[in-house]
Amino acid sequence: MKRAVRVGRVTIGGGAPISVQSMTTTKTSNVECTVSQIKQLEEAGCEIVRVAVQDEEDARAIGKIKERVSIPVVADIQFDYRLAILSVENGADKIRINPGNMNKERLKDVVRVAKEHGVPIRVGANVGSLKQRTSERWRDLAESALEEVRILEREGFYDIVVSVKSSNVLETIRANEYIAERVDYPIHLGVTEAGVAETAVVKSSIAIGYLLLKRIGDTIRVSMAGDPVREVIVGKKILISLGLREGLEVIACPTCGRAEIDVEELARKVENTLFHINRSLKVAVLGCIVNGIGEGKDADLGVAGLKDGVVIFVKGEIKERVPKRKVIDRLKFYIDQLLKEVE
Repeated sequence: MKRAVRVGRVTIGGGAPISVQSMTTTKTSNVECTVSQIKQLEEAGCEIVRVAVQDEEDARAIGKIKERVSIPVVADIQFDYRLAILSVENGADKIRINPGNMNKERLKDVVRVAKEHGVPIRVGANVGSLKQRTSERWRDLAESALEEVRILEREGFYDIVVSVKSSNVLETIRANEYIAERVDYPIHLGVTEAGVAETAVVKSSIAIGYLLLKRIGDTIRVSMAGDPVREVIVGKKILISLGLREGLEVIACPTCGRAEIDVEELARKVENTLFHINRSLKVAVLGCIVNGIGEGKDADLGVAGLKDGVVIFVKGEIKERVPKRKVIDRLKFYIDQLLKEVE
């Protein structure tokens, strides 16, 4: 079992549930915009948020931000030890630094302040930060991260989270396997610079899913260009699909010429309306009645298309026929009933 590291009110490692992270895209010193985005991330299910600290204004803004949000805030610092110290003094719950980029004496100051405030440090490597490049780049990644761990250990600091990321799925997997064999610190998983839309989803799902199935990884971030809320939603879906978290799972048929409804549109509406549910619940959206009930019999709740509407079924039993315009309202009704039964 990995060591437990406390980040605000969230525990990483030590057998704690896998947490989902993301990072804001705002200028951190713009407190209003940053708080607004963090609240959107919270609503989507984000449990730890990272903010970029590029100057003193960003570092000092952390305290104001934390007064208005409920999830832990991590300060991401590059090079400047003073910003790391200032971030901790202003309430950062964790800092992300590269010890190799800091003067040894100044790093001691960062470690001292982090110890005094009980703030953990995340270290690691990605392809862009590699100092050594051989034919086995995954090993270079892992060894680079391990060297950062050793730097902190030499300073007597062990409240560490490790991260090794590449935009290459196989490199990410092999580097994390290598790390997991050599340290007992919690591991932060992700594929860096994964891309946009489907590409980012595919790459992140393969790497993160594979590693989590091997019991490697304690917190995750899905890297996607664009709105960070999508990162959180995809991260949650990965955990739900692996049975590592309870939540809504929408299954939908791929559609064919028999479809009587727009399956994709309705499935999206169901997901967007019910994404906040944190209990295990499977909802089926199927295009027709011909084989809809059979295909959706394992679902808790389902809908199948008819020429003049839809049928709603609960655990394989047809409950009612309704017009298409009332589908969402009736699904909510049956979902409320199912959740009451569970409670």
